[in-house]
Amino acid sequence: MNTIEPANFWRAVGFRAIGAAVVAARNADGPAGLLALSTAHLSQSPPTMTCAVGLTTSALSTILEAGHFAISFLSEDQGDVAERFGGRTALKGAERFEPARWDVLKTGAPVLKDAVGALDCELDEAIQRHGTMILIGRIVAFHSAGGLTPLVYFQGAPLRVAPRHDGHE
Repeated sequence: MNTIEPANFWRAVGFRAIGAAVVAARNADGPAGLLALSTAHLSQSPPTMTCAVGLTTSALSTILEAGHFAISFLSEDQGDVAERFGGRTALKGAERFEPARWDVLKTGAPVLKDAVGALDCELDEAIQRHGTMILIGRIVAFHSAGGLTPLVYFQGAPLRVAPRHDGHE
């Protein structure tokens, strides 16, 4: 049995399939975002989402200052977006937002137009635990592209997801 040490943490939690999402916000300095592999719904009433962001993540200060964030769930064709926002390129800050197409919903947080779907959230609460800030956002608007297949990772690599053929989107 392996011990969960920082060096093998990602290997250990990589045994679950996870959808890739970009979490983004905008303040007076412009947009900032990150690749989030830890988002989840919290409550239906009121409709809320959670997102875990590392304390050293540069976009965190923008989210906290702006008081909002949007979660754009990536499609399988957006691996390049995941690479940019996941820090696997030299791009920083607003540079990460090009050349993808962005829009805003209610809060002014950037949402990816070609995402499977996006949730626009007002920051309800931020809770610091260990090296992470847990963001709780109240969903105030959403967007769905419909018919797209999500970008899903398993053990650190993209996982091919078969599209649904039962008439549902």
